[in-house]
Amino acid sequence: MTLLSESTADRPDTESARLRVILLLDVMDGAQERFLDAYEQLRYQVSAVPGHLSDQLCQSIEDPSRWLITSEWESAGPFLSWVDSPEHREMVKPLHGCVRDTRSLRFSVLRETAGRVAEDSSVRPLAPGQTLPGVPMAPRPGPDGVTRHALTFPVKPGSEAEVARILADYRPPNAQVDAATRLARTTLFMHGNRVVRTVEVVGDLVAALRHVAMQPEVRAVEEAINPYLEEARDLDDPLAARDFFMRAALPAVHHHARSAAPAGEVGRYAVNYPVRTGCGAAVAELLSRQDEQAVEDHASPLVGSTVFQREDRVVRLVDLTVEPERDPAAALGLAGPRASAVLARLVEIAPDHPLPSDDGLRHLLEACLMARITDRRAPGR
Repeated sequence: MTLLSESTADRPDTESARLRVILLLDVMDGAQERFLDAYEQLRYQVSAVPGHLSDQLCQSIEDPSRWLITSEWESAGPFLSWVDSPEHREMVKPLHGCVRDTRSLRFSVLRETAGRVAEDSSVRPLAPGQTLPGVPMAPRPGPDGVTRHALTFPVKPGSEAEVARILADYRPPNAQVDAATRLARTTLFMHGNRVVRTVEVVGDLVAALRHVAMQPEVRAVEEAINPYLEEARDLDDPLAARDFFMRAALPAVHHHARSAAPAGEVGRYAVNYPVRTGCGAAVAELLSRQDEQAVEDHASPLVGSTVFQREDRVVRLVDLTVEPERDPAAALGLAGPRASAVLARLVEIAPDHPLPSDDGLRHLLEACLMARITDRRAPGR
């Protein structure tokens, strides 16, 4: 069994310290003046954002193409609200075409010293595995050495069949990234007009995603589905592409699996839960508790599960020894009437198909079971 997140009792306080944001940028050759002009436009716009305290622009003394923007904010909340907003995306457009690569790091300011004056925050440091409420956990490997992550995005209604055809019909890229990193498995699903792509990586997840994105066959697929996306993206612009994939990120928050592989075939499925507003974390926690118990019960068809959650988007990837329709409760992650009744308060269900009835379980599964488009494993997995 593996577990990716802490229990509810161990979650950090909601109080937030000041936030230090570090943005590393690699400016394209010949674009330095355009970059500086763009920053000049941005600096006063950003300073007017509520919660912003200060920022600095720095240049590497070892590599002039490497730049650093640091900013300080009253707390994480104002920054996260701004950085995920359409206003932010519009504001940083002047940087597009100037920057080859970026990396954003966010840190709470806990202790500060100026001369002989010390200013210490009353906020407790986060323990390993903790995040502030509303902040997705950074992808990290489980005890099996595998890092699990997902991306999700909607396509234009009416384009689902064509998008599914494109996503299913391409040659898989080379799974070996480098000596330490390997792409282990990629599975794509659709539910209505929403695409979910789950990946399993041994080694460095970021290196694997960059490797895959540069492969000609994958790039061709991404370009082919671009006209069908609800939100336009420019993969030739590193900043625009980074913003798109950050918004599409669906982090893995829980993973549970049997300690020994079962006999017989195992199928991979995904469930997209119709979560009520504000209930995403509660749904993810409920599913995790249910799956933790189920993988210890060898009579259960559940072999393993990963819960992906971001705000109220919850997708559960499951490995089952039976088809989901044969055991809707196991497929949905519900081990009895009590769990079904709790889930019924957290998700949108049809009033004429109530939980925990068998009819309600079948109807809910039919409504949220995703269609599998591809399931590709690296040799030996």
